Amino acid sequence: SLRGSWRLSNGNGSVLLRGEVPGCVHTALLRRGLIQDPYYRFNDVMYRWISLDNWTYSRTFKTPFDVRKWQKVNLVLEGVDTVAQILINNITLGRTDNMFNRYSFDITSVIKEVNFVEVRFLSAISYAAEQSRCHKAYSIPPACPPPVQKGECHANFIRKEQCSFSWDWGPSFPTQGIWKDIRIEAYNLYYLMYFSLTSFFVKSIQQWNLEIESTFDVVSSKPIAGLVTVNIPKLKTEQTFSVKLQPGEGSIVLLVNINKNSTVEAWWPNGHGKQTGYNMTTTFIMEGGYQIEKFSKAYFRTVELVQEPIPGSPGLSFYFRINGRPIFIKGSNWIPADSFQDRVTFDRLWLLLKSAADANMNALRVWGGGIYEQDEFYDICDEIGIMIWQDFMFACALYPTDQDYLESVRAEVSHQVKRLKSHPSIILWSGNNENEAAIASNWFSIPYADREVYIKDYVMLYVKNIQEIVLAEDKSRPFITSSPTNGLESVKEGWLSQNPYDTHYGDTHFYNYSSDCWNWTVYPKTRFASEYGFQSWPSFSTIEKVSSSEDWSYTSNFSLHRQHHENGNDQMIQQIGRHFKLPQSTDPVKKFRDTIYLTQVMQAQCVKTETEFYRFSQSEIIKGEGHTMGAMYWQLNDIWQAPSWASLEYGGKWKLLHYFAQKFFAPLLPVAYEDKGVIYIYGVSDLHEDHKLTLRVAVHAWSSLEPVCTLAKDSVTVRAQSAVPIYKEPVKDLLERCRNCTRESCVITFCLVGEGGLRSPTNHHLLSSLKDAVGLGKTSLSASVSQQDDTYVFVLQTAAVAPFVSLDVGSIKGRFSDNGFLMTEKKKEIVFYPWEPTSVEELEKSLTLTSLVDV
Repeated sequence: SLRGSWRLSNGNGSVLLRGEVPGCVHTALLRRGLIQDPYYRFNDVMYRWISLDNWTYSRTFKTPFDVRKWQKVNLVLEGVDTVAQILINNITLGRTDNMFNRYSFDITSVIKEVNFVEVRFLSAISYAAEQSRCHKAYSIPPACPPPVQKGECHANFIRKEQCSFSWDWGPSFPTQGIWKDIRIEAYNLYYLMYFSLTSFFVKSIQQWNLEIESTFDVVSSKPIAGLVTVNIPKLKTEQTFSVKLQPGEGSIVLLVNINKNSTVEAWWPNGHGKQTGYNMTTTFIMEGGYQIEKFSKAYFRTVELVQEPIPGSPGLSFYFRINGRPIFIKGSNWIPADSFQDRVTFDRLWLLLKSAADANMNALRVWGGGIYEQDEFYDICDEIGIMIWQDFMFACALYPTDQDYLESVRAEVSHQVKRLKSHPSIILWSGNNENEAAIASNWFSIPYADREVYIKDYVMLYVKNIQEIVLAEDKSRPFITSSPTNGLESVKEGWLSQNPYDTHYGDTHFYNYSSDCWNWTVYPKTRFASEYGFQSWPSFSTIEKVSSSEDWSYTSNFSLHRQHHENGNDQMIQQIGRHFKLPQSTDPVKKFRDTIYLTQVMQAQCVKTETEFYRFSQSEIIKGEGHTMGAMYWQLNDIWQAPSWASLEYGGKWKLLHYFAQKFFAPLLPVAYEDKGVIYIYGVSDLHEDHKLTLRVAVHAWSSLEPVCTLAKDSVTVRAQSAVPIYKEPVKDLLERCRNCTRESCVITFCLVGEGGLRSPTNHHLLSSLKDAVGLGKTSLSASVSQQDDTYVFVLQTAAVAPFVSLDVGSIKGRFSDNGFLMTEKKKEIVFYPWEPTSVEELEKSLTLTSLVDV
């Protein structure tokens, strides 16, 4: 391996330093104290010079083996970001221009005992501009991001993380560096380049098969024969195959039949079963007495994307069947966890992905404007049952299709599919993010007469190239060309549907900041909601790390600079103003903190309303719409400390939305909505059995901790994996029954309770805007903290009903068992799970308690 310390210098040699590999220029400069934290205040703009310069990585190394003994020696770069010339001993080996590709250069004839290796980078910004200039026939929009994003132009002309040129939630840091492993490989006879396994279930004979594909580079001049033995001890399966490898590069595919007398446990998504994997050893014993042993995990699961007619509805369904079982997809969208990939450690990935699973999610979409994630990301998802909708890295733009570009993309797609297809977590390949919609809705104002050329490019790239490779490389999972898409209907309309947002087909993306988010009628009754959301600010402790005291107001230059979505800060205030009183404090910092808190309350309540609407729409068709089978909000995680749609802040802290998600994605949940003055409650279940349950409804006056009235409805049947109406009543009647209640003075809470401790979270339904609430009093919230084993218990006390109680322990890392809740009892216990060592004293000192009445 050539990991470790390299020399790093800029274009004219005026900056010289040590740089770590894997790594990038920005983190190298930061490590040496030559720049501040790039995320601090306005540094994203101050440090543009770094990306505009051309940097060179170089080092010498001793060859640890006798070069003459090996038939072939390669220099392998797992990831180069992005445009570079690669030299060894002053001989150019070749060039790189694709961050997502793996490059291998034959250095057999140039390697010596001591070698000098150089990677000379060209600024991604100038390369992209040059590529765009050279594309003379017609322009390929968009040229530049909107000014509010403070980004760089022509991201679509370079095969690099698209959002590194800026996005509406992230900064512009077009990095340069060797971002993955770099190594020397030497071999005789043959070398195993890729190894993958995919499982299939043969219905006719009720048997599982494993398809094992091995790709070799054979350097022997004549064919090599040998034996391959596959052994899965736990499944009492062992098979031996005779194989023959031909000179050159080639693949062998082996089909292993799993012993029918063994019980195979399938891999299930989080919440639906176990994530069983089986240890497997594959041994290659070839002529020349040289053997390879490969240890891997075999997983067994099937996936189908079901698009078929629905009784009583035009269009087609759009849902996933895993191991023959329809699964309602609950999750979010994943973006890169940092602008600098070398800072994304296993621990950081684990924390973010575990937080998704802990919030009852079973899926994430790896969004097409970022990167194909590192191996560890998919390993963790395999282990904890997070299904992955995997986009290819094309987003919100049109792309060139000249020969060089297509060749680079084909290599990228082929490499990524081979690298990733063994992961049971990946359930779908998707060609791009929103590019079908961009053409269909004419985002880039293309004159009608010129449309054909762009449609042709679109089909050329996603259908004739990407889809063709995916279908050839991986028959084990579905492929769609875009998201949102109308699925089979888009295919029928020549891959570009008239309206990719049609609720009767495929998936939809939906954003609406001008309507009232509490009003469920504005949401699409879609087959599958793959993107939707609302912004909020990250907590003060997260902002504090990258700002100074003059920045701590909602209208500061910093607050405007950090907001990359046009009018985003105003939209949040408008949405808050619909239902909450705006902060009035004369202390500017308190006012800022209160505003942050309200943006989080608003975001949580908005996304809750929308997600619950999608969940209760799964089993019904109304006016030809419905059967919603997926809710993935935008977005899970943050790339830096800034306002965004995320539910996890940069650093992993849970926003209130993430605590709400834990409830609105619960496997069993009662959901309420109002229609024409009638309240309806649905029982939503992801459980595999029907349950007889009791629905408990309580009505509280804002002014009293004792419920005004309660109601228990017994033996309510909630069907397995469905949403059923279990209660309805005109609000007027309900309020009359609970004397002295008006819409403004009371709130409804409800939960489902069953045998053996089965219990849903308690949900709430607000009968009026909280700015009109009558009777909300001083809560005198207090908390005492004690340690219990490796967790901490907070005992909360209140003197009055407290809406949206938020516990915040500043920058102490960890999460609470619940947060942002409606507190209707005098006392409540909340557990804090620390992610690093802390103490009762530290927690007490850092704790702030806020409820709506404190703002």
